[in-house]
This record gives sequence, C-alpha cells and structure tokens, in this order.
Amino acid sequence: YEKKEAIRYAWEFLTQVLKLPKEKLWVTVFKEDLESKQIWQNEIGVPEEKIIFCGEKDNFWSMGDTGPCGPCTEIFYDHGASVAGGPPGSAEEDGDRYVEVWNLVFMEFEKKANGDRIPLPNRCVDTGMGLERIAAVMQGVTNNFDTDCFQNIIQQAQKLAPNMPLVTQRILADHMRAICWLISEQVRPSNEGRGYVLRRVIRRGLRYAYSAGAKLPCLYTLVDAVVSEYRHDQRLQEARLSIVEVLRTEEEAFAQTIKHGMGLFEETVASLKGKTIPGDTVFKLYDTFGFPQDLVMDLARERGLDVDLESYEQAMRVQKNRSRSNQKFQSQTQKQWQVDTPSSFVGYGEIKVKAQVIGLYQESLAAECKKLQSGSEGRVILDLTPFYAESGGQVGDKGYITTDSAVFRVLDTQKQGDSIVHYGICESGSIAMGERVLAEVDSQREDTKKNHSATHLLHSALRSTLGDHVTQKGSLVTPEKLRFDFSHTKALTGSEKEQIEKLVNEHIMQNHSVTTEVMDLEAAKKANIMALFTEKYEDKVRVLTMGAFSRELCGGTHCKQTGDIGLFVITQESAVAQGVRRVEALTGMAAYTYLQNKRKHMDKLALLLGCPESQIEEKVQQAQQKLKQLEKALQALEVEQAKIHLGKKVQQSMRTTPQGLNYAIMTCESDEGLDLRTTMDICLQACQEAVVLLFQPQKSGRSALSIGIGKELQAKMSANDLFKEAGQKLNARGGGKPAYAQGQIPSVDRDDIIRKLVDWMDEK
Repeated sequence: YEKKEAIRYAWEFLTQVLKLPKEKLWVTVFKEDLESKQIWQNEIGVPEEKIIFCGEKDNFWSMGDTGPCGPCTEIFYDHGASVAGGPPGSAEEDGDRYVEVWNLVFMEFEKKANGDRIPLPNRCVDTGMGLERIAAVMQGVTNNFDTDCFQNIIQQAQKLAPNMPLVTQRILADHMRAICWLISEQVRPSNEGRGYVLRRVIRRGLRYAYSAGAKLPCLYTLVDAVVSEYRHDQRLQEARLSIVEVLRTEEEAFAQTIKHGMGLFEETVASLKGKTIPGDTVFKLYDTFGFPQDLVMDLARERGLDVDLESYEQAMRVQKNRSRSNQKFQSQTQKQWQVDTPSSFVGYGEIKVKAQVIGLYQESLAAECKKLQSGSEGRVILDLTPFYAESGGQVGDKGYITTDSAVFRVLDTQKQGDSIVHYGICESGSIAMGERVLAEVDSQREDTKKNHSATHLLHSALRSTLGDHVTQKGSLVTPEKLRFDFSHTKALTGSEKEQIEKLVNEHIMQNHSVTTEVMDLEAAKKANIMALFTEKYEDKVRVLTMGAFSRELCGGTHCKQTGDIGLFVITQESAVAQGVRRVEALTGMAAYTYLQNKRKHMDKLALLLGCPESQIEEKVQQAQQKLKQLEKALQALEVEQAKIHLGKKVQQSMRTTPQGLNYAIMTCESDEGLDLRTTMDICLQACQEAVVLLFQPQKSGRSALSIGIGKELQAKMSANDLFKEAGQKLNARGGGKPAYAQGQIPSVDRDDIIRKLVDWMDEK
C-alpha cells in the first residue's frame, strides 16, 4: 500500500476525470502525518498555503474505542468568495464555501483498550466521496437540494400547497426518498423497530406538509417523482404501486389523527378565557391522539396564541418518570423476582393440569402479594404448568388459570431463571398464594405446534435446495404464522421457492412421526444434529426428529405427526440484512384460507379480462404491450409538438450580433415539463447555425443557465468557454463540454438577465 498512489488516484479523478479546477482544491492532513503533507506539496504540487494541518478530531479515523485506525487526508472544494465560510480549521469552517469532496483514511494501526496503537500487519486505504455532494460541485451549486437529484421531487412538492416554504419542500423531498426505499424493502409502518422509524418519518413529513397548508393525504402523490429519479433501479419501479398503497393508507390514518386532534384543539380555543393554551391540553393531544406538539405550536402561532410549555413539559416528565419506574420494576423483577421452588413444565403431553400457586405479583404495586384481586394485572407462578414459556422463537402460550370462583387470563408466558411466569389479568374473583388451580392452555397452541413443526421442515428444505451454507439466523413461531431468517446472499428465485414449498408439503403428506429424545449435548454435536451452537444449551438436550428429513435440537412444542400440519404455503420472501433472507409462511387452515383468497382474486381477474384463468398471463402481457405502444406514440407526439412550439419560439427569439453571429435567448419555465437539456436539444435541432442561451428561474432565488452551440458552429466555438465568460458577466457558476454547458446564476430577474446576456453577446 502506498500513500503516494492513493493520493495521486484521488487527485487525478477529481482534476482529470471530473475536471475540477486545481486552484479550487484545498487539502487537510493529520498534524503528525508529515509524509502525506510532503506528497501533496512535492509530488502533486498543491501550494503549501492550501495544505492545512488538523488535529485528531478532524483527521484521524477509528472504528471505535478499539480496532483499526489511522490518519486521514481530505480534499475540499472552494465555492468562491461569494459564498460565506472559511477554510477547514478556521473559525468560519462551518460555512458553505469550502466543502469536503474526498477522503483518504490510511489504516495503519490497531488501537488497543489501553489506548496504545500498534502497526497493522496489513495496511490499507479507505477512500470515498459523497455522490450528491460532488454532484452539487459539478452542477455549480452549494446545496445538495439544488442538484438534479432533488429538483424534480421539490418541484412536485411545490404543488401540494401555494406558497409552501422552501425548507418544507426540501424536507418533503428528503423524507420521501427515505419513505419510498423503506417501503420497497418491505418495511411497513408499525409501533416498533424499523416500522416505527418509518411511521415517524411519514408523520413528520405530513406534519410539515399540513403546516404549510397541504390537504392530507398528499405525500403519496410524490411517489412517482421519487421513482422516476431511480429509473435505473428495477426494485423501486416494481414496488411503486405497493409504496403508493402503503403510504396512502398510513396518511389516511394520520389524517384522522389530525382530524380528531383538531376537534379538541378547536374546542380548547373556543373555551379559552385568555391567550394561553394549557399545557395539559397539549399533552392530552399528544398522548391520546398522537397530535404533534410542534403542530400545536404552529396552529397557536397562526392565531396569535401562546402555549404553556412549562406545564406541558411537566406532564411529559411525569409520564417519563412513570415509564422509568415501570422499566425499573421490570428490571428489578428480572433480577430479583425468583421463587425458591422452580416451575416444572409438563406441556409436551398435557394442555390442562391442576397445580399450586407458589408466586404472586401485582403490577400496580410493583411488589409481591398474597392475593390478586379482580381487575388487577399480575404475574402467577405455579409449581407445574402446561404453558410453554417463550423460547427458541416460539411465543409464550396463552390461556386461563382458574378456581371455582376466580379466572386469571394468561396473556403471555415467559421464563425467569427456573421459574415459568404467567403474565395476565385477574378477570373475576381472586387468586391466592398456595391455592390449588386449574391451568389450561387455549386451543391456539395447536396452530402454534403446526407452525413450529413446519419451521423445522422448512429449515431442512432450504438446506436441501440452496446448500449447506444455510443456517438459522432467527425465527418466530406464533399461532397465526411462522417466520424464518437464514443465511443466504441472494433472493430466492421462483423455482427455488416452488421447490422448497414442494419439499415441505411432500414431507407433510408422508406423515412422518415426530419423535423426541434426550441426549448429551456433546453427543448431539458429534452426531451433527442441527442446532444454534452459539446458543446456551444445558448438558442434556432435546432432539426432535421428523423421519429422515429433519433432526434438530428443540425445546418447543410440536405435532405428533407431520401430517397434522395439513398444508404449507410461503407468503413472502425478503431481505433482512446483508446476507440474511427471511421466509414467512402459513400452515393448516390459515394456508387454506390464503389460497382460497388467491383463487377469488384470480376468478375476478379472469372475469375482468374476459378470459379463462389459464389465459390471464397472456391477456395481461397483451395489455401491457398495447399500453407501452400507446405511451410511446403519445411521447413521440408530445416531442413533435414541443419541437414545433420551441422551433417557432427560438426563431422568434433569434438575434444577431454586429459581427453577424446568430443567437437566441429564451426562458424555460419549470412548469413546461421539460428539463433544460431536453429543451436545448430541441432548440438546436431548429437552429443549427446559432448559439442558444436558456435560463430557468427557480424557487431557490437562482436561475439555471445552459448554453448550447448549433451543429454548424461547434468547430468554431465552445459552450464551456462561453460559460466561463458568462461567469464574469453574470457571476454564473458551472461548465460542461464544447457543445453544451450548464450551471447557475444567483438571480431570477428575467429582464436583467436578458439585458446582460444581450450586451455580452453583442460585445463578442
């Protein structure tokens, strides 16, 4: 590894491939890295005054407290004196004038826990740049939002509400890209995990749109603008319809939240005696309706009202303290809530047993109790139980613990130490310590058993179809469905899914006996029985066997015969993480209902298309082909119409300099639906012996400017050279190639721009 080569490659790419002016580039190096400084100065030729030494905070990278680390050197682009800010390391470095466009990290050391750095046996270079940032530089703008990556989305966002603030347009554009990609990756709005992140992003975007005057739902109308920006990526194209559907559904739900919240807000305003909205009302809007506090602030500001933020924050603190108390109690009970006598699990063969209460805890008291009264939430421990405690991906059982006069509904079952804990609520009567009870698991256990047994068959089918590299990475077994995560680098093909589904159903139909045996852990390892050996197992393990097809370690509950599963169908296959895939499936009557619904949809589709079910695919393909032909014909017609319109417009705009050079200056309105480059191409076809100058006023307070050279003049002059001259007259920034150049002008004054362009062209 050579620092010299890495630095040279970076410099060559920026200055020779991207053709950034060398005089615009500055460099930073780690203060102790004199070698890099010498390379920049002596080998590359960067002036010493443009090489800046920086400390460990800015120019030394590490993975964390320990691990690979090393000094880095960075390349900055200077946007010029017209942009506020100073060079890196200066007091004004946070301005926009100097922007980092390249980074080289020299991985030379390993950092130890004691802070020592030792040389790595194999050194390497970590290098990269920000794609949108370099696009901004190349397009002559100082903000990522002014690049073509965002402009189409922003222009669509403008249409959601009149006079929408620019910052709101940018927020919506940025949020929409994240929303579309998350939904395309099968993330769905929910109240936990990734789904909660998606829900928050959607609702934050909606809050900004609503505050700007947009009518909800509205974000779903921006999906096409985002998808068109990624037309090179088939994944987003294929997911377009589902993105629109998921987003619109979530928006409509939140619109109801806004609607209900607005009702309470209006009632509060109508009953106000002063000009201050009480903080407890703001908290109720948030806590009950999910109505954002900052939206209340916006609405209050519009009506000249104040908000009692102090009492609102006090209510929030009370809630957080209550939450912390619950978490503290849960944490304490996890560590301290143990009984001397462990629970015995007898649920492999029984779902109903008589038992004795040996532990009682009441949630509201956060303490042990002697009796659990009707209406109280609590936890019950029995000396023996048929309830399976959540483990190995199988959810905890539900059911009832009863006496002659009391009913305790079990909502979940968990393991704590050697105790099996039944979480639930006493629905009637009272449960007392030492009392004899009847513990009965509900009928959903049978569906859970089917899904768990099917999970084992699925694991073997995956390995048989894809290879022995497949290992379990996680699973979830509930009464409703099963989910299985496994190691695999590619999405399953249609034929692979078909083969896996077929294998599982074949072994269901063969009706293998499901047998169990207890054996030593070491013997299980030697027998190569499938297990998650990263998990902690007891010395004695339970081995589950289904014919010769599946043999795994498992402590869960299962069918007696594989035929009890009935039917297996895969409903979804998706990515979970890098190198990890997920299969979701149904069994039994749930699988049958799923297939019946599919059949109904097929019947409806056949009816709509007016053909037998066997011809649906052919009919759809014919319709798609016809639609493409019509779209192509319409596009060609629109282009021809645009050519005629622009051809006339450019001829009407034609001028001639005193020296006889023909040129046209035209305004390209953003609502015409054509970008500058497309418009320029059409104009140049209509006037091949002229120079065409197009500018387009933008909401950012700037104008986009492009210069094109007609075919007959391209041997005589360069659009890139002309653009550099325009920079002196109009403070324009940008550039391009001999035939076409594009950039930005810091003005939207049409008359002023035209006057300056005419004066400049007539001088040439």
